[in-house]
Amino acid sequence: MNFQSSQPYARPADKVSVNAFLQRVYVIMAAGLGITGLMAWWFFSLIQNPDGMMPIKPEYAFLVQSPTIWIISLAPLAFVFLISGLINRISYSFATLLFAAYSLLMGLSLSFVFLIYTTESVASTFFITAATFGAMALIGMTTKMDLTRMGSFLMMALIGLIIATLVNLFLQSGLMEMIISGIGVLIFCGLTAYDTQKLMNIGNMIDAESEQGKKAAVMGALTLYLDFINLFLFLLRFLGNRRD
Repeated sequence: MNFQSSQPYARPADKVSVNAFLQRVYVIMAAGLGITGLMAWWFFSLIQNPDGMMPIKPEYAFLVQSPTIWIISLAPLAFVFLISGLINRISYSFATLLFAAYSLLMGLSLSFVFLIYTTESVASTFFITAATFGAMALIGMTTKMDLTRMGSFLMMALIGLIIATLVNLFLQSGLMEMIISGIGVLIFCGLTAYDTQKLMNIGNMIDAESEQGKKAAVMGALTLYLDFINLFLFLLRFLGNRRD
């Protein structure tokens, strides 16, 4: 999480303040996931072609036959950089609005998942992801181990994973895709625990009700949201049933 307060920390916050900070983080994150899920399902319902040979209605074929698909796919990434870069210069309300807009764009991007995998397998994988995410977050909250070093290792592993994924775009190896997916699940399980512990440390050193504390909660929600979405996508490669 790339958030830095412009105000010095006066003293560690009490447990109530930490809990208030984490509660705001998870409420914002859950709202973002809800927005994404509803947008993904609505857009899928709009473009799906249940009667024809093509999975998409003819009037929406341009979405996958033109650069539009790249715009839809990359727009959420642009918003991540936008929110991260502006967080110290914008208000909490505007940061929340940007996060909501990001969640909508991610929903558009993820709507194509329903065209590849059956609705039942997407739903079941979502609940498995939620259970896995919850378990790893609980570990991050309760472990006495300092996960700082693990976080540095996981970030290096994530860079390697991104490079391997780009390479496999050209190789198109099914075996390599499965290996990448397995490593991806492990990385984002670890990052969930690491980011949760990091957020607890931030909550312990910041006033949850201050403007800076509220904006830190938005950035924390964005971090955990990304962990959840990536964990879901990697698990879906293992558990998802593809449409015929």
